[in-house]
Amino acid sequence: MTTPPTNTLTYDEITPQISPHGGGPLVDRRIGDDTRSELEARHRHGELPSIQLNSREVSDLELIANGAFTPLTGFMARSDYTRVVDEGRLASGVPWTIPITLSTTAERARELKIGRTVALLSPAGELVGSLVLEEVYEYDRAREALAVFGTDDKAHPAVAYLMGEMGDRLLGGQIRLVKETPPPFPAYHLPPRATRSLFHERGWQRIVAFQTRNPIHRAHEFIIKCALEIVDGLLIHPIVGFTKGDDVPADVRVKCYEAMIEHYIPRNRVALASLPAAMRYAGPKEAIFHAIMRRNYGCTHFIVGRDHAGVGNYYGTYDAQKIFDQYTPDEIGIVPLRFEHSFYCKRCDGMATAKTCPHDKTQHVFLSGTKVRELLGEGTRPPVEFSRPEVADILIAAYRS
Repeated sequence: MTTPPTNTLTYDEITPQISPHGGGPLVDRRIGDDTRSELEARHRHGELPSIQLNSREVSDLELIANGAFTPLTGFMARSDYTRVVDEGRLASGVPWTIPITLSTTAERARELKIGRTVALLSPAGELVGSLVLEEVYEYDRAREALAVFGTDDKAHPAVAYLMGEMGDRLLGGQIRLVKETPPPFPAYHLPPRATRSLFHERGWQRIVAFQTRNPIHRAHEFIIKCALEIVDGLLIHPIVGFTKGDDVPADVRVKCYEAMIEHYIPRNRVALASLPAAMRYAGPKEAIFHAIMRRNYGCTHFIVGRDHAGVGNYYGTYDAQKIFDQYTPDEIGIVPLRFEHSFYCKRCDGMATAKTCPHDKTQHVFLSGTKVRELLGEGTRPPVEFSRPEVADILIAAYRS
């Protein structure tokens, strides 16, 4: 692993051509044709032990390989895992808040040998990668749940996954990507090298990333337009990997983003790209993780709004913003833009936040998620102060189908 940069920067001094996280080069663990053919032949002839990955592990494999998880070059060994859980850092001291691990059963782990190459298979049994096994180790799932997610409640989706779906041994070692799974949105599939190239072509030096797993509404529009006032370009970067079953499906969300870009955002100042990562719903810890990924994608600024990556009532409203104070600016290397909850104020006759609006809540247009779903299910557009009509119509069509 790389060590943290020794120089100390302020947020304003972070360079436009932002370096990947950790200060080293962007990781590339994609495999060459000759090595791919060799591994495929060895796997075909039964020479390699294998581990079958689930969809989340396949996603992590691909994001390690394309550099989105730089400086990681593989699934975490014990030294990285332990320090991430305990301190929110890799063994090298580089900030990192979410364990990136590969698990298996104790029985299967006993059949694997340190130093051997292990074939990594997709849920369908197809060879997608390889792991040079460095370490097999036990871990405390309850301890990880409390340290990373702040709870051991199995109603939390990530805790449910950790306790119910993961094996009781973790496998650490460097990976190679043999084959990438077909992306769900090919036109928007832009790995870190592609987004960096796009920003360079457009002459953007300051780029703000907008993390989203929900359809875009007026509050989102307000904060991204505020951010656009201080940067050159905007990357709308929706999560299209695993999300909760009651989240709006990715294809519907992407249509909403397309409608916003077509009608309400200058097209020469925005890019839409998909992020094939799995949501962890880790609140503050995931806010740091999301910021790190966007730095690797070449962004210089990152929007952190109300209850970022939250679920239920496990996290405070602005805990995801406060956690950035635990790291120095040069360690994170990307500027967090901290926005309060925004709303339409009838007295102000426009969008505002508590920082700019002096009026009480009776003047604010607010709809609960339940109310919004009820309106959409009835085929009724929410008020224009809450949602643009083009977006509302897409959601109505989705709900009614």
